[in-house]
Amino acid sequence: MEAHIAASILPLLGWAVHGGILARRLASARRDPLTGLHTRAGWTDRAEHLIRRHPNAAVLLVDLDHFKALNDTHGHAAGDAALVETADRLRAWCGHHGIAGRLGGDEFVAAVRHLTAADLDALTAALHRPLHYDGVSLPLAASVGACPIAELPVPTLTDALAAADAAMYAAKGRGRRGSRTTR
Repeated sequence: MEAHIAASILPLLGWAVHGGILARRLASARRDPLTGLHTRAGWTDRAEHLIRRHPNAAVLLVDLDHFKALNDTHGHAAGDAALVETADRLRAWCGHHGIAGRLGGDEFVAAVRHLTAADLDALTAALHRPLHYDGVSLPLAASVGACPIAELPVPTLTDALAAADAAMYAAKGRGRRGSRTTR
């Protein structure tokens, strides 16, 4: 009888271990391995929840300026350090009022409960502070586009991302050292 019970428990134990492994893989797939920020899938779920609960929310897109030149001049390790530092600065800026993510490459995203011009200026200033890496001060710059959800006819994340993307490219066009909202 004991052998019969053990034989029926063993497959259940195997499935429990397998389920735990799958859960860890799913969780790690929702985090960028370099920066620790949410990936697109992980960020999207959280951002949609945030904008549903906070009608004054805003969505931001951040793109590092001159990243290829930094990578080519100082090496991929310096480029990785710039990505990690940008992620840390964005995460700190969001604090408990938002969620940050990395879409890939040198493109980041955030959703925050509320956004003022002063908040946007503070983020832009933080993203433009030099990075001290390997005894050298590396210039960092980023273009930021923001879209307050309340300005959209239909407050969807997809539309907010599209508007923030357009605002980011407008900021890039103004000299690659600024930020812009959809206004």
